[in-house]
Amino acid sequence: MSPPEVEAPIVVFTAAAGAIVNVLALRQVARANRSSLNVEGSYQHLLTDLYAFTATVVAGIVIWTTGFDRADPIASLAVAGSMLLAAWPLLRRSGRVLLEASPEGLDPEEVGVAMRRHPGVTDVHDLHVWEISSGFPALSAHVLVERDGDCHALRRELERLLHDRFGLDHTTLQVDHTSERLLGISSLRPGRGDR
Repeated sequence: MSPPEVEAPIVVFTAAAGAIVNVLALRQVARANRSSLNVEGSYQHLLTDLYAFTATVVAGIVIWTTGFDRADPIASLAVAGSMLLAAWPLLRRSGRVLLEASPEGLDPEEVGVAMRRHPGVTDVHDLHVWEISSGFPALSAHVLVERDGDCHALRRELERLLHDRFGLDHTTLQVDHTSERLLGISSLRPGRGDR
């Protein structure tokens, strides 16, 4: 209700110095591999800090030149909004990792179809595609191959297909031959004449 008086010159010069340091740090982080969620988070943090310093400089100049001291809380609200905008994509990406969802842009159904269409493969099931961490997708599946097929050769071919077409390098494939007949379960109840 009664905010303290803002020392506009101190605010402007302190924020300007912070902005300069922040620009130097941003240049360094911008060169790093931003496909990593950690690096991208650091980059977004520095970027929102730069927005905060810029908004603080603008608010300080407005207060210094016009005396409108409400420029400070207005700048704070703008900074909070920029933080929410920067945080949302990071929360969405980290949520996909924590929930073991398929990597963005990778359709597990398409992967399964490509594997099933590979010569010598009769079926693919228990297919799971997820991200272990940002930029580190993984796949596991149970693959059935023709009875006279070379399991080891087909596994290597499928691994090459998954790498070349989908960028999947961390794969666990359980490869088995297709059975001639399915396993049947019959009742164990004795017949009338078995007593």
